Amino acid sequence: MKNLILIALVFTFTSFNVLAQNETDYDPEAKLLELGIELSQPSAPMANYVNAVRSGNLIFLAGKGPTKADGENITGKLGADLTIEEGYEAARITAINQISVLKMELGDLKKVKRIVKVRGMVNAVPDFTDQPKVINGCSDLMVQVFGERGKHARAAVGMGSLPGNIAVEIEMIVEVED
Repeated sequence: MKNLILIALVFTFTSFNVLAQNETDYDPEAKLLELGIELSQPSAPMANYVNAVRSGNLIFLAGKGPTKADGENITGKLGADLTIEEGYEAARITAINQISVLKMELGDLKKVKRIVKVRGMVNAVPDFTDQPKVINGCSDLMVQVFGERGKHARAAVGMGSLPGNIAVEIEMIVEVED
């Protein structure tokens, strides 16, 4: 019994030290620089909505698509016009666009406590079944930039079409500091 208590105490202390170490190293904006990622000015909403709504310590991000730095969208259907790798890149670019919205809303990305939920919608032909591989482009980047705080719950679903024939649309829920 004493050994179990000792093991539990060592595990708890070790976990606390790892968390404390990660807290002092937590700098998403430095990570973006390290990855060579430049944030952009978020695009204006296309209709009667806003890019983000804050309720308490949660920010709900409206769906964004894969708008590249030159203003062009990645378009097409997965399984017909685009490969999984091209879809992955579209989801990664969309993730950068969502981080840009977060930066505009918060001013400092260190205020992000957790990426809570990602909902990824993939413009795909009916028999395409690799939506998770596509949306990994977003999920992988969130973990690269935010570390453990970037791990999230997720849905990756296929859609018959998306606005403007964009390849993916992603919305997110993010917990932030008060």
